[in-house]
Amino acid sequence: MSLQLWDDGGTLLRRLELLGLTGVRRAILHENRTVMVSLARGILRIHKGYVYAGDRTLRAVVTFLSPRVPRDRMRRAERELLAFPAEEFVPSRPAAQRSLDRARSGDAERLRSLAECHHQLNQAHFGGRLAAIAFRLSGRMRIRLGELVLHERGRRPPREIVLSRRHLERDSWEEVRETLLHEMVHQWQAERGLSVDHGPAFREKAREVGAEPAAKRIVKMRRRAARYG
Repeated sequence: MSLQLWDDGGTLLRRLELLGLTGVRRAILHENRTVMVSLARGILRIHKGYVYAGDRTLRAVVTFLSPRVPRDRMRRAERELLAFPAEEFVPSRPAAQRSLDRARSGDAERLRSLAECHHQLNQAHFGGRLAAIAFRLSGRMRIRLGELVLHERGRRPPREIVLSRRHLERDSWEEVRETLLHEMVHQWQAERGLSVDHGPAFREKAREVGAEPAAKRIVKMRRRAARYG
């Protein structure tokens, strides 16, 4: 089946088709970091950064989207495609164009608690070597629980850790602490000059510090959607 090409991703889409992608009647490239790859009702949505991926990563995309792949193989493909830092190849929009969340009652105390927890986890698991970092709460996060934000063009050190306001308001502090530790492993990657992803280095360090080693993803089984965060 031929693909209907949108945006400037004709080469990427043709590569996916040559690698075995079928059943797609429309393809859309995007810059949304929440859902990196999804396929529903014949419509493929894929992050523009995958234009720069090699065949190994794109084969993982094809495997992940295939409807009759064994679960363990699909999970391996998911880890492979999410390990590729697609967002680093697409320039971020200027900060002035991003709307900021308004501060709410209780935010100052929440931010102080997060900073204190970061300090404690840093001492306990990273030898106190991680830099102090800014925190921000986001009311726009509906799927992701947290995110490490790098400076423009990926410059180190990282700029801030963003946590879902809904996560802090609805979930237990132990769950928030687990999310923070997950993001601190990403901070460790960034400060060491490593790729900030969920690849082998992340999983090894996560196991070492007691964080969840697998990337926390939601997969829609009507079709599958890999959620990045």
